[in-house]
Amino acid sequence: MTDNYSSAVNTAREYYNSEDADNFYAHIWGGEDIHIGMYQSEDQSIAEASRLTVEHMASHLTGVDANAKVLDIGAGYGGSARYLASRFGCSVVALNLSEKENERDRELNKQQGLDDKIDVVDASFEEIPFDDAHFDVVWSQDAILHSGNREQVIREVARVLKPGGQFIFTDPMQADDCPEGVLQPIFDRIHLSSLGSPAFYRAETAKHGMQEIVFDDQTQQLVNHYSTVLRETSSREHELTQHVSPEYIERMKKGLGHWIDGGKNGYLTWGVFVFKKD
Repeated sequence: MTDNYSSAVNTAREYYNSEDADNFYAHIWGGEDIHIGMYQSEDQSIAEASRLTVEHMASHLTGVDANAKVLDIGAGYGGSARYLASRFGCSVVALNLSEKENERDRELNKQQGLDDKIDVVDASFEEIPFDDAHFDVVWSQDAILHSGNREQVIREVARVLKPGGQFIFTDPMQADDCPEGVLQPIFDRIHLSSLGSPAFYRAETAKHGMQEIVFDDQTQQLVNHYSTVLRETSSREHELTQHVSPEYIERMKKGLGHWIDGGKNGYLTWGVFVFKKD
């Protein structure tokens, strides 16, 4: 399967498999949910805010019960899959490209007694290894940006969703009116030439028979999140250097600054999209 990964996906896979990235996300986010959090106060922890995002997204789902089949694409350490399996009793496939993250995911599933509900699959969301119309829900958090072929990701999501199925996701996006060139520092950081935009996702999902149910715009939370991660990284830098290289920490701090600037300047958008397949 890895031979078929696109260049962008393989770059992301190598990054998340690295010791530095694995240790950074495990120590800063707590190794459960590694995505943008929803903050209710300035002193809220990253782990708490990240879990609030999962809970908030789940509140948008309808008709999910113990019989539902859920696919989480770009599942990271599997925190969302464990939450969904625990809350709804549903079965979840946690599809993710990083073997290192998946090892941690499987161990956490065992520790929490959920390994019978969750199947962790090493694969790319550009080539989902499941039959057509297999899932009731496809879920994703801040992962699709790593694809160099987002059209293919949406095509695959539509293919594996059952009629009436729900596609719910978040993704750091460029604003529809984002000026040319202003996000280049971010593109350089993630080794891509663009981000998706709300207009892009609306057009691609419509092309594949999915209707928009809601866009819950939470762009300010993107700024809140990256600001909190930068503050936490700086305050815990001495501790982090025992697990993460100083070079990685410096690159991370610089990269976080670019995301914060992009959000404050109105060049970025973030929120919860929900689509339903015809």
